[in-house]
Amino acid sequence: MVIAGLILAGAAALVHVYIFVMESMAWTSPRVRATFGMSEDEARATKAMAFNQGFYNLFLALIAVAGIIGVLVGASALGAGLVFAGTGSMAGAALVLLLSSPDKRSAALKQGLLPAAAVLALAIGLVL
Repeated sequence: MVIAGLILAGAAALVHVYIFVMESMAWTSPRVRATFGMSEDEARATKAMAFNQGFYNLFLALIAVAGIIGVLVGASALGAGLVFAGTGSMAGAALVLLLSSPDKRSAALKQGLLPAAAVLALAIGLVL
C-alpha cells in the first residue's frame, strides 16, 4: 500500500503541476479561460491572483515529490511526512473549494480525489 500511496501522490503532484501551468503561465489563453469559464476581461483582472495561486499548487506538488523521493531513498519518516503535508494540503484545499463553492464540485473532485486517496493508501500502508 505504501507504493500505491506514492504512485497516487505522484499523480496528484502531476495534476497540481498542470494546475500551476494553467494558473501561472496560461491564465489568459482561450483554452484556460474556457476551462475556468472566464471572459478575457475577467482573466486579465485576475491574472496576478492566479499567478500567485498557481505557485501554491506548484509548491504543494514539490513537497509531495520531495516526500516520494525521501521514502524511496530510505528516509521513510521524513518522506512520509512530506507526502502527507503535500497531499493532505491538496485534499484540504479541494475540500474548502467544494464547501465554499458547491458549483465547482467537478474541479474540487479533480484536484482532491488523488491526494485524498494518496493520504489514505499511505496511511494504511504505514500501519500494516
